Amino acid sequence: MFRSLSVVNYRIWLAGALVSNIGTWMQRTAQDWIVLTQLTDYNATAVGITMALQLGPQLVLMPWSGLIADRFDRRRLLILTQALMGLLALGLGILTVTGTGQLWHVYLFALGLGVVAAIDAPARQTFVSELVSEDNLSNAVALNSASFHGARLIGPAAAGLLTVAIGAGWVFMINALTFAATVLAMFLLRTAQLRASPKAARKRGQLLAGFRYVRGRPDIIVVLIVVFLIGTFGLNFAIFTSTMATLEFGMGATEFGILSSIMAVGAVIGALLSARRSRARLRLIVGGAALFGVACAVSALMPTYASFAVSLIFVGLSSITLMTTANAYVQTSTRPEMRGRVMALYMAIFVGGTPLGAPLVGWVTDTFGPRWALGVAAASGLLAAATLLFWMIRYRDLRVHVRLRTSPRVRVRHSGDGLNLEPDNDTDAGPGLESDRDTATREIAIVEATAPR
Repeated sequence: MFRSLSVVNYRIWLAGALVSNIGTWMQRTAQDWIVLTQLTDYNATAVGITMALQLGPQLVLMPWSGLIADRFDRRRLLILTQALMGLLALGLGILTVTGTGQLWHVYLFALGLGVVAAIDAPARQTFVSELVSEDNLSNAVALNSASFHGARLIGPAAAGLLTVAIGAGWVFMINALTFAATVLAMFLLRTAQLRASPKAARKRGQLLAGFRYVRGRPDIIVVLIVVFLIGTFGLNFAIFTSTMATLEFGMGATEFGILSSIMAVGAVIGALLSARRSRARLRLIVGGAALFGVACAVSALMPTYASFAVSLIFVGLSSITLMTTANAYVQTSTRPEMRGRVMALYMAIFVGGTPLGAPLVGWVTDTFGPRWALGVAAASGLLAAATLLFWMIRYRDLRVHVRLRTSPRVRVRHSGDGLNLEPDNDTDAGPGLESDRDTATREIAIVEATAPR
C-alpha cells in the first residue's frame, strides 16, 4: 500500500503537499462559508458561481496548460504556481480581515486562483511520474489522493473552528503560509534522482496533438465521459454539505466543517484501498460510479444530521475510488511525452465541468431544496456507470457467463455394512437402489476480453 514512500523524493513531495492541502481545504471551507452566510443571505447560487469562477479556467486554458506541462521543467513550474497561489490567498485574507471584502472581490480572487490552478494542475499531476518508477505510478497517484483527502479530515474542521474563533480572513492568511511548504519541498528534492520525462518538441501542431491522441483512444474517451458526468453534476460537495447543514438541519460553521471531514474519512479509505491494487481497471470505475449514485441517493433520504454525516462516508469512499482509479488509468495508459496534455484534458473535464453544473445544482437547491440536488448527483453516478458498462459490453467483450454445473448422479446401495454410494450409470435404479435428485450450482464469471491496441 505504501511502497512509493520508499523513494526519498516522493516522501519529501508528499509531506509538502499534505501541509499545502490542509491549507487549501481550510480556504475552500471558509470561502464557501462567507459567501453563503456573510456576503449573501444563504444564496446557494452565489456559492455555485464562486466555484464556477475558480474552476472554469481549467476549460479555457486546458490546451495551453497541458502543453506547458509537457514542454517546461515541471519542478520550476510548480514553484512558480504555488508561490502565486499563496500570494492570492494572502490578498483575499487581507481584504477579509480589514472588513473591506465584498462578493465581487471573492469572485475576482476565485477567478485568479482558477487561472493559476489551471497551469498548476497538469504539471502537479504528471510530476509524480518523475518521482517514482512507472511500476509505482498507480500507487503514487493513489497515495497523492489519500494525502489530499487526508488533509480534508483536518482542513474543513479546522476552518470551521477558526472561522468561529478568529474569523475567515485569518484562515485565508494561514493558507497563504501553507503554500510555502510545497515550495520548500520543491527546493529540497534531490534533482539528480528525478526521472527525466520526454519533452514535447517545439513544432507546429503540438497544441492539438493531445486531442488527436485521445481521439484514437476510445477507452480514454469513455473514461472522460464518466468523469464529466460525475464531475459536473455529482461532485458539488460544497453546495450539498453547506445547504444540508444550514437549511435542512439548522447547523453552523463548525458542523458544516465537520461534514466535510467526515466525508474525507471515506475518501481516505477509498484512496488507500486503491493504493493496494497493482493497476487501475475499468471495472473498478464502473463499480465506483454505481456506488456513488446509490450513496448520494441514500444521503438525500437521511432524516437527521447524524445519519446524513454517516452516509457521507460512503459518498467519499465511492467518489475517490472512482476518481483515483480513473486518474491512474489515464496516466498509466498514456505515452509519457503526451501525458501532460492528456492529463490537462482530464483535469479540464474533471474540474472544469463544475462551472457548468454548479450553478445548475445551486438553482436546484434554491428552488427544490438540497435533497433534490443530491438526487441530481445520484443520477449522474448511475448514468456514468451505465455508460461505461455499456461500452465495455459493446467494445471490450465484457460478458457475464452463467454456467450450470450438475453434480454426477449417484446411487445408494443398502447392504449389511450400511449405505454405500457409487456412480450411477443406469437409467433406472432397480430394486434396492435409490437415485438422488440432481443437484446443481450456478457459477457466475465476469470476463473482460481486451483486444491488443
